[in-house]
Amino acid sequence: MARVAKKAARKAPAKRKTSTRKSPKRAVAATADTAVAKVQLAVDKAQAQLDEQSKKVDAARVKAKAAKAKAAKSAKAGDKRSAKAATAATSRASEKARALRLKLAEQKTRLAKEKSLAAVRALQDSSKAKVAEVEERLSARAYSDLEKAKAAFEAKWLKSRASTDAKKIKAAAKKMQAKAKAAEKKAKAKIKALEKKEAAKAKAKSKVKSKTKAKPKAAASAKTPAKRKAPAKRKKASGRRGRPPKKAQPHQIT
Repeated sequence: MARVAKKAARKAPAKRKTSTRKSPKRAVAATADTAVAKVQLAVDKAQAQLDEQSKKVDAARVKAKAAKAKAAKSAKAGDKRSAKAATAATSRASEKARALRLKLAEQKTRLAKEKSLAAVRALQDSSKAKVAEVEERLSARAYSDLEKAKAAFEAKWLKSRASTDAKKIKAAAKKMQAKAKAAEKKAKAKIKALEKKEAAKAKAKSKVKSKTKAKPKAAASAKTPAKRKAPAKRKKASGRRGRPPKKAQPHQIT
């Protein structure tokens, strides 16, 4: 009894440790498996039958031993038959106990197999659960990583676009500046031409004014020659006087 108590005392801390530790094995042990439970019932039943039969064997042996002892002291045939029957009963009981032991061993082997299969099934279930957990965690992380990637890509894209737009704006400003310079040059040339044209018009007007002022003087000096030339014209007209005009003849009455 003392040894049993010591063993129990040694095993107790181990049980406490396993109870506080979270491991896949503990989860597998805690998982109920119907096949294992069914075989476990068969093992328990076979063990109970064997225990009961072992008690019967022990009782038969005790009885056979007493019958043999009585037959050895007695010379009666009945005592000898009783001893022989008790021995045969002990043999039958022992044979039945041996069959129950084989049955129990088979059931225990079956239980070990079922436990192994149950452990595999539990491991598969826990693996599926872990895979689902990893999938869920990675899926949640994927969204956060996607947002980070979007933000990084957006910042990079905006920076690149800003650089490209700056180059385009610079080129457009340069082009507009060139157009403005060309327009300014054209406008200056046009203004210069207009100024030149206006200057030419002003010069022409001044010439016309000077001519109009000079014309009255020329007209005043040209009056006397006009009077002198008039008689010359009359002389040319009077040159015809050498040929008198024909007189008009009277009409003859017939």
